[in-house]
Amino acid sequence: MKAIVTTTINETSEALYKYSKMHDWQLYIVGDLKTPLSVQQLDGAIYLSTDMQEKKYPLLSKLIGWNSIQRRNIGFIEAYNDGAEIIATVDDDNIPYDDWGKNLLIGKTIEIDNYENEHGFFDPLSVTNISHMWHRGCPIKNIPLRHDNNFLKKINTTILVEASLWDGDPDVDAMCRLQYGQMSIKLTGPFPYTTKSLTVFNSQNTFLHRSVIPNYCVIAHSKRMDDIWGGMILQKHLPECSIAFTKPSVYQDRNYHNIVKDLECELMGHYKTELIINDVNNLPKECLQFYNQYLKYFKQT
Repeated sequence: MKAIVTTTINETSEALYKYSKMHDWQLYIVGDLKTPLSVQQLDGAIYLSTDMQEKKYPLLSKLIGWNSIQRRNIGFIEAYNDGAEIIATVDDDNIPYDDWGKNLLIGKTIEIDNYENEHGFFDPLSVTNISHMWHRGCPIKNIPLRHDNNFLKKINTTILVEASLWDGDPDVDAMCRLQYGQMSIKLTGPFPYTTKSLTVFNSQNTFLHRSVIPNYCVIAHSKRMDDIWGGMILQKHLPECSIAFTKPSVYQDRNYHNIVKDLECELMGHYKTELIINDVNNLPKECLQFYNQYLKYFKQT
């Protein structure tokens, strides 16, 4: 079984409608206090109600809190327990192309281009046609160093995370977005490629192998660093976890964002990311409480 996990407070979007009609995938929508009735009743989706979440996951639900995109962590657990071999984490404003979810690399041992950054952190946008911008979550000290990449050679590796990228309005740092404004791009690059350097990926259009789920989550109470820190911590715990960056399979019709507020929500990353890379216990207290409870759940099962 293959699963799609998301959460939303918006009316049924074009993206959600399309995901719900994918017969070889099961869509899980994790409810929140503001999730509209139209979404709760969407045909083809498993809706995880607020009551269900509080009854089945009382402590985890409390540690995540309401009105939070990080509710999707409960969807990861549900899909995992239902036996999903691949779990896709998506956002409701990423409209899938017709080839979405097809010919995936997840679980396959393949020969793939390998890039490494001389300073130890690889920005996946640095080898694309928008290399003048940088991915959300790129540590601030690495922004001026992000082009110092070396193409080493093709390597054989088993892909456990497939970060499928996006056309439309790309997921770039808020400082970058303040400079370039609203965008509509067609992303190109040397797809697919990987890196053995620490890297960054998000949760808006990413495929995860079942084996990584007990070590992956979007970190509650970390604002716009939730998926960024979750992905970095995964790499630190599972250094053998190979990540493939693949060609865009969605068009992001970005929901409204206040860019200045986004910047405020990313500042904690500029202060804390390097510390957290060195030791997960440097997560802010609320984040760490949530993270330890998430891990404990998988240890119990």
